[in-house]
Formats: sequence, C-alpha cells, structure tokens
Amino acid sequence: MKLIVSLLAASLFTHSALAADGPVEVDSIVAVVNSEVITRSDLRLRIEQVTRQLSRQGTALPPADVLEKQVLERQIMERLQLQLANETSLRIDDVALDRALGRIADNNKLSMTDFRKALEKDGLSWDRFREEVRNEILLTRVREREVEGRIVVSDAEVNNFLAHPENVVGKEEYNLSHILFRTPEGASPEQLARVRAKAEDVAARIARGEAFDKLAASYSDAPDALSGGSLGWRSAERLPGIFADAVAALKPGQTSPILRSAAGFHIVRLVDSKGGSQAVVPAQVQQTHARHILIKTSEVVSDADARRRLTDLRDRVVQGGASFADLAKVHSADLSASKGGDLGWVYPGDTVPEFEQAMDALKPGELSQPVQSPFGWHLIMVEERRVQDVSDDRKRAAARNALRERKADEAYQDWLRQLRDRAYVEYRLEEK
Repeated sequence: MKLIVSLLAASLFTHSALAADGPVEVDSIVAVVNSEVITRSDLRLRIEQVTRQLSRQGTALPPADVLEKQVLERQIMERLQLQLANETSLRIDDVALDRALGRIADNNKLSMTDFRKALEKDGLSWDRFREEVRNEILLTRVREREVEGRIVVSDAEVNNFLAHPENVVGKEEYNLSHILFRTPEGASPEQLARVRAKAEDVAARIARGEAFDKLAASYSDAPDALSGGSLGWRSAERLPGIFADAVAALKPGQTSPILRSAAGFHIVRLVDSKGGSQAVVPAQVQQTHARHILIKTSEVVSDADARRRLTDLRDRVVQGGASFADLAKVHSADLSASKGGDLGWVYPGDTVPEFEQAMDALKPGELSQPVQSPFGWHLIMVEERRVQDVSDDRKRAAARNALRERKADEAYQDWLRQLRDRAYVEYRLEEK
C-alpha cells in the first residue's frame, strides 16, 4: 500500500496524456509479451507519468530514447507478473479495491467524492485509475505469494544471526540507492562479461561525477530504477548480505565497488546513515491461540465462491453448533487442517497484516467474517489469549523476521529474472 500511495497518489494532480491537445497518432504495437501486446499509446502515457515523477523527485531525466526503453522494460515485467496472477486465478475484488482507494483518498486528506473529482478534473479517468490501483495490489500479492511466502529461515540461521553482536536489531540504519545489472539464468561466460563491462562503464561514469539517480533510471534492471534506484531507509540486519557488508565500509555519498549476486551485478550508494538504538524486546507479550479455515482461490474457485463457502461454514458453527475443528479438517486448504485448523499460540507479527488485524478484533470464543489475505480467504476463531514472558522467544522471532527480509530482495530479483527468461518477448519499438 505504501508503494501505491507513493507512486499513484503522487501523480494525482497532473494532466493526462490522453487529454493533451495535438494530432492523434495512429496506435501501433511496441512489444509482444507472450500472447499480449503493449501499444505505443500505453507506452507514451506511462512515459509522461514517469517523467513527472522523476521531475518531482528532482532526478535528472535520461535521454528520451533511454527512458523509452527503460519504461517499456518496466511495463513488460509488470505485464508478465499480471499474466501470472491471471493464470493462477489471483484476483482483487471490488470490495478490497474500494478499501484501498479509500486509504489513498484518506492519505490525500480527501473524501472519496472529492478524490474522484480531483482526478477527473485533472483529466485522469476514474476507471483507469481504479485499474492501476488494482494492478499495483495484484503485483504486491504476486510477490507475497510467489516469493516471500516461500522463504524459509532455519533455526541454525537464527542461532548464527544471534551469535554475532553486529546483528543487533535496530543497531544502525542506512539510506541506500542501487543499480542492478541483471544477468540471465545460466548465463554463459560471454554474457557475464558483457553485463560486467556495462556495469564497469556505469561505475566509471559515477566516478567521473555523473548523477547516480540519473544513471539508475537509465540503466538499472531493478523495479525501483525509475525512482532513481532508491531503496530508502533500511536497518543493517535487513539488508541483503552483500549490501550490508559493502555499506559498512562506506561513508555517505560514497559508492561501492561492483558487487556480484545470483541476480547479477550491483552498484550501491550510501546516501546517508544514522545510528539506531537497540530494539527493546518487551518481556511480556500478548499471545493469541487461534484456529482458521483457509479456502484458496483458483481457476474454479473465485473470490465470491470462497467467501460464500466460508459464510456457509460460519453459519454451520454459529447457528448449527457444528465443530469448527471438524469443519477445518474437511474444508481447510492449510497445513493446519489436520489439527483442526489450530495455529497454536500466535505472536504479534507472526501472520500477515490482514489476518492479524481481523484476529485482534475478535474476543475469545468469537468467530470472524470471511477475511481475505494474500493466501486466500480465512475464517478465524480465537480460542483464548494470554500475556507471556517471552523475551528470548521474541529475540528469536525478530532475528527470524530480519533474516526473512534480508532474503526477500535477493529472492525477488532472482524470481523476476526467471520469469523474464521463460517469457516470449518481441520488441517492435523501432518500427514506425
């Protein structure tokens, strides 16, 4: 949601390219992405949006042809992820979309009516804006499901993390920017040499004083390229390992040597740093003992179907006296089904925000309405709550979360590379 607010809400008060005066150009295809196309009008509209975004940030614009290619590549990567969402029946229904739009309106301190009027007054179609927000949410859900939901952190990794004092959670924070030069999966030595030569050329230009953010917007293969490669503020323990090691030796304004990861080559700049205070782990934390039933959406199970099935199951428990545990064993698609949906004692932060918010709103013995999360639809029952002295457990949980976040960026870049390598993409940008 932060991404949606920053990228979409920031562009509210601009003029749509479709509303511009001038001759109408006959549309054409600039790229074929699997079975879909990207048209020149789509590309032109996105370029105008990105140009305004870079101008607001104070980022120097790349040459027009470089910007055009960068924006097109971003559109291709977005299209591939949206295609995957569609193929796996991942959907954002109108209820979830309206909630997201409401939060964006609140962020702009506008009522929904005034928010819509502001968009339309500025020439931006309300229907188009809704679909852009829907797509941004879909991209987030795809990442959560395909990447973050599959990251595993072992107990041995947690033990090793806690054994090193430099990994104190909250010890130091860095404001970073980076440039990624992605390499194909299974790249040949010749391909690696070409990509590294490109990285070395950009590194030399940085050393000569060219603007880092402009070069990132021109050459980076990362999703954040068009924001000047900005990663924002990150605590040290949540950085990818190669980044954490590199920035520890940098002063603000300095740039790392070329770094190598599974995704490709990186250049990292330390914009600023600040000493963080060690995170205080509370000695006592409220825990919730909960059960749930999960219905996953698929090609044959829509959001409406999943919600209806859970509503029926809820009625059987509330009105018919059916056992929640028995229903979970039969109907839940979660690994906890064999235990009657029992999740055990859940700590704050152990579940995704949508689930935790709904769970926290329940009293012991109370049953939720159907709740949507990146994993599907849930019916949640709270058995009981307790306050427990869990300082050591919470230190381990904080370490596990830090390791999970550290792995997430690298895993996401590697997943994007695989997604791109498997796709059929035909460029027609040069065709008139």
